[in-house]
Amino acid sequence: MNELEFNIRLYLTGTMKSWTDRIDSTDQLTPQRFIFNAMTELFDSLSDDDLELIRLRYMERMILSEVASRYSISERTVRNHTNPTVKQVKEIIARATETMNG
Repeated sequence: MNELEFNIRLYLTGTMKSWTDRIDSTDQLTPQRFIFNAMTELFDSLSDDDLELIRLRYMERMILSEVASRYSISERTVRNHTNPTVKQVKEIIARATETMNG
């Protein structure tokens, strides 16, 4: 499991919130808090359909063709609905890592 998948799974299961609260009981913007806040904002902005596609890809670990088949849509449509979110999660992780190392 890569860092991207790990963070998405942590967020969607609710584990990220409990870990972040445990690690950081202050309201300071630690890298963990930054990731959690940014992912909350991102995932709250998604439609239910887009959130479900992300959930199937990263929680159920379905491949593109399986997700596409389940909803009778093309793999391209699945990618068009999930790639922007995945790209943003990568950017969130990169910014938090830069903050930690900077």
